[in-house]
Amino acid sequence: SNPLHREVHQDMGQPLCHYFIASSHNTYLSGDQLLSQSRAEMYARVLQAGCRCVEVDCWDGPDGEPVVHHGYTLTSKILFRDVAETINKYAFIKNEFPVILSIENHCSIQQQKKIAQYLKEIFGDKLDVSSVNTGDPRQLPSPQDLKGKILVKV
Repeated sequence: SNPLHREVHQDMGQPLCHYFIASSHNTYLSGDQLLSQSRAEMYARVLQAGCRCVEVDCWDGPDGEPVVHHGYTLTSKILFRDVAETINKYAFIKNEFPVILSIENHCSIQQQKKIAQYLKEIFGDKLDVSSVNTGDPRQLPSPQDLKGKILVKV
């Protein structure tokens, strides 16, 4: 890979919507989207490769524990908690810019509350809980303002 691509050479003080964001789809899958294994380590891999937006498909799991997997397929399931802990560990190793969790929510209210609890518990101060008026995208914070922060979009 080109070492110049590892450095940021642009103004990172513009509103977030002014940038293309490296995103991952079905981040948790280690292979095809019908039969493959879901693995928390996949989040570590893509975050260290520069990805800043990861997908987390959340479903009700046994014993009140939300799980992550590709719904209505034979992919394996992993605990949401393990995914959050992996993201927390690897989010800012190679890059300080914000990480966006793109949560696809299929959970009951009870397990959604569990997800919210884990987000607060695991990410602590890194979790950006400020609300923004999305009616005016010019008011969005910049990547510079959000360094070291985890954003949630659902």
